[in-house]
Amino acid sequence: MSSFGLRAGRTLAAALLLASLGAASSADAAERTFRIGFQKYGTLILLKGKGSLEEKLKPLGVTVKWAEFQFGPPLLEAVNAGAIDFGTTGEAPPIFAQAASAKLAYVANDPPSPKAEAILVPKGSPIQSLAELKGKNIAVAKGSNSHYLLVKALEKGGVSYADVKLSFLTPADARSAFESGKVDAWSVWDPFFAAAEAAGARVLTTGDGIVENHQFFLTSRDYAKDNEDVLRVVISELRAVEDWVAKDPKAAAAELSPLVGIPAPLLATAIARLGLGVGPLSPEVVAAQQRIADTFLELKLLPKPIVVEDAVLKLKTAEAAQ
Repeated sequence: MSSFGLRAGRTLAAALLLASLGAASSADAAERTFRIGFQKYGTLILLKGKGSLEEKLKPLGVTVKWAEFQFGPPLLEAVNAGAIDFGTTGEAPPIFAQAASAKLAYVANDPPSPKAEAILVPKGSPIQSLAELKGKNIAVAKGSNSHYLLVKALEKGGVSYADVKLSFLTPADARSAFESGKVDAWSVWDPFFAAAEAAGARVLTTGDGIVENHQFFLTSRDYAKDNEDVLRVVISELRAVEDWVAKDPKAAAAELSPLVGIPAPLLATAIARLGLGVGPLSPEVVAAQQRIADTFLELKLLPKPIVVEDAVLKLKTAEAAQ
């Protein structure tokens, strides 16, 4: 198996993204730009839709720029390359990003969302159990949270990782392959999971009882060193939007749907499966991340051992998330 190190193409893409987003002008120290990477996943996109962060950061002389990514690994490559300052991913991407660079830092996390990802099969598929995935072609985003779900689900079903064919595809390409019958199963997260389920896909298993599926908020140590005030604000606003969503998920989905580009019914389903309550990483969460890192190392998918604790931000920012 090849490692998940930075590829030349992705490094170039991150460099181009840095050029397109632009850096804060050194000539005007009072003006700062906070560059956020987001996905159609989790609560960061809800904060973008709500629009409150921009107002809260104005008094600090900070403007916000948003950059969308299809999934976690490219987002964190951009963090490591200095192209963006902050972003969110599931469990697995930070493992590989930390192996690639010591700059990566965990800021906070949300509670587990094991039901927010699943392994899907087509409606008419004969596959009825995890054991029956042996020898099948499965689509998954390489290095994503659902990649780890697949690893653990195969283990639960008594299937060796080497006994399946993996098609490493972005969510958009995976959906096309899944709907056209080019793959037998698809391991994916919300809202892609919710959309496929609504279109008739059958759930072989969710992550419930298999993985925890935390959402993490991450930055670089370089950014955190001089911008702790900005990070405190974004965590505070994430907490506020999560509290708002938790009070009336359906109303929140209806309001945010046109702003985030996800149909309200699908967004409501995805929100209902989210763990809400942003906070600092507990020792238990750090230990769980370490188990994930050790699992990928055993499978020879991680290029070297890492110590997750080394990447946890030990600043007032993390404490302020309590």
